[in-house]
Amino acid sequence: MANGRVVQTADRTIGSRQLAALLPADVLARPGYRALADAVRTLILDGRIALHVRLPAERELAEAVGASRATVTGAYDLLRESGYVRSRRGSGTWTELPDGHRPVGAHALLGAGGYSADGEPGVDLAIAAMGAPEGSLADAFAWAAPRLPRLARDPGYHPFGLPELRTAVADRFTRRGLPTRPEQILVTAGAQQALSLVVSLLCRAGDRVVTENPTYANALDALRHARLRTGSIAVSDGGWDLEIAESTLRQTVPRLAYVIPDFHNPTGRLMPPEQRLRLLAATRATGTWLVVDETLADIALDVPAPPPTASLAPRGGADHVITIGSLSKTHWGGLRVGWIRATAKMITELTAVRVSADMTGSVLDQLVALPLLAGMERSLPERLAQLRNRREALVRALQRHTPEWSWQVPPGGLSLWVDLGEPVSSALAERAAAAGVHIGRGARFGVDPGTFEHRLRIPYTLPEDRLDEGVRRLAQAFHEGVPLAPAVDRPYWVA
Repeated sequence: MANGRVVQTADRTIGSRQLAALLPADVLARPGYRALADAVRTLILDGRIALHVRLPAERELAEAVGASRATVTGAYDLLRESGYVRSRRGSGTWTELPDGHRPVGAHALLGAGGYSADGEPGVDLAIAAMGAPEGSLADAFAWAAPRLPRLARDPGYHPFGLPELRTAVADRFTRRGLPTRPEQILVTAGAQQALSLVVSLLCRAGDRVVTENPTYANALDALRHARLRTGSIAVSDGGWDLEIAESTLRQTVPRLAYVIPDFHNPTGRLMPPEQRLRLLAATRATGTWLVVDETLADIALDVPAPPPTASLAPRGGADHVITIGSLSKTHWGGLRVGWIRATAKMITELTAVRVSADMTGSVLDQLVALPLLAGMERSLPERLAQLRNRREALVRALQRHTPEWSWQVPPGGLSLWVDLGEPVSSALAERAAAAGVHIGRGARFGVDPGTFEHRLRIPYTLPEDRLDEGVRRLAQAFHEGVPLAPAVDRPYWVA
């Protein structure tokens, strides 16, 4: 886990010194073949060494780690036997995953009625979102009702979005430090549609794109659906590795990079300003479109909400940045209102793509969104206080029921990225589903299918008693006497 780096290069090769730098200090101090094999396996499962990457030759790695060649040969033999690498004469040794670690799809809903096999009400820990703040929707509809008849006199087609809402979103960007005009805003049906529109306009099948690893599961689905070649930038417990990110950008020159620097989903990490500046400069240098997902930017629990990433760029240096966001996390996922902030020219081109898909968004949803957006500074503090309490409740539940698991408490966002200590996430999710708990297994968030099998994403968005009940059932499933079985390819939908 040293340095928390991921390796994914243009020729899909990791050098001996690079691999040695990733190994834990205790392995380097006394490099036995079993410990070395276990360390490499963990790096593969954690996504820090990507799949289908060629490992160093045995002699080269032996020199780099200060071990005998027989030690490295023994480690590679163990990895081959367990299915984590494959070797071909003349072509080297390549990383892969054993049978049973298969891609995880996105479209299954909850089990029968959201109940356990015993008929107990289920606990949904797959959705990192809250219900609407009490009374807020009713008040917003009451505000919108007398204004709707005026809008209803015209045909109701506003492909760019309601002019009043475009202005409100632009004004909010300006107040946050990024001067924005209404013509730089496209209102969308949520941030997911915003990303899909951007990908549809800018990318073609086979183009290279880069995302964080792990990252938002539904964003990965959108990129896979577009048949794009996806590279990765590691986000570990130590944060982003910008050296690897810059190297990946230089070597692969991707068409687009998708990042969540604000309370990253699923880890909750917050990218420091100096790293944002490096990312802005690196993507500009390679001609890469930088898509910044700000959906969670306002869920700042322990620190001030960050300014827009594009606001940090030198004057005229952010034209390649496209910012997307929505009201789904701050208010309610059932209100399908999101937006794209880009140059006016880009917004016009994106709107043309949008018209070919759904013509326009819901006028009623956009009208209701106006008072919610205007009152966010007043309503958000209570929402954040509730989330802090629920985060503390989840931590208490984990400490009580699963003290052997580990996690870092993030400064914002909606979930904990929990380390189970062993690669059983998918198997645990299967067992927990029978107990009525639906959970975001780690593999759903990995660029390479089957990675992050030792992780679970556990949101703290449910009421405190439901969080405790969900963790209790997870712990019971984890501690059952029968060992957890290999992963089964059962898809889950997460948000």
